[in-house]
Amino acid sequence: MPTDKKPMGLILNIETATTVCSVSLAKEGELISFKEYNGEYSHAENLTLFIENILQQAQVSLSDINAVSVSKGPGSYTGLRIGVSTAKGLCYALNKPLIAIDTLKHLSLSVSNSKLQVSGSVLFCPMIDARRMEVYCAVYDTKNNCIKATSAEIIDENSFSDLLKDNVIYFFGDGAAKCKNILSQNKNAVFIDNIFPTAKEMITLSEQAFNNERFEDIAYFEPFYLKDFVAGKKIP
Repeated sequence: MPTDKKPMGLILNIETATTVCSVSLAKEGELISFKEYNGEYSHAENLTLFIENILQQAQVSLSDINAVSVSKGPGSYTGLRIGVSTAKGLCYALNKPLIAIDTLKHLSLSVSNSKLQVSGSVLFCPMIDARRMEVYCAVYDTKNNCIKATSAEIIDENSFSDLLKDNVIYFFGDGAAKCKNILSQNKNAVFIDNIFPTAKEMITLSEQAFNNERFEDIAYFEPFYLKDFVAGKKIP
């Protein structure tokens, strides 16, 4: 008898929310191929080449994938536009579903899933650099449940004081470094270096979204900018 078998999740993941240009290919939640560069913003030059490279590594074609997953933000306006535009273009051309992954959520998952030894009441605060002393951030528990919703915060000595009173908070991401001198005076504030958004850590969340058919409307989906884009003026 014929059965309606669900397609296996062969998912292309795209991360461009920060200076990192990162792509991964995963099948049923397992990494198959991966390519990444972390440096100056070069997403426009690298992204499509990276996608081509990882498909060649895996010996599959674009038509073989079942969905495209993209990091939706918050983050760099330009980086998000490039990643989302590429993902939408692929989905439209291939007639594949689009999955959007919260950048801070998968950044937090990269730490909560690590071999970090934690005890007691612990929270995770991923931070993405914004302007001056401002960061995009959220707070999650050890099961990656959101405790404090995503917001743009100007960091001072009182930031997170209500949560730091009863919890150890791990701060990480490219926005955490500029907050370290201010927040590290609190013994419950712990900073982890060299943590950044990567397409490897999107895999679990994109597979869950695929299995639950949490797809975006390709025509109307927009990145989560959090704040309106403001163009800077060049100083003569």
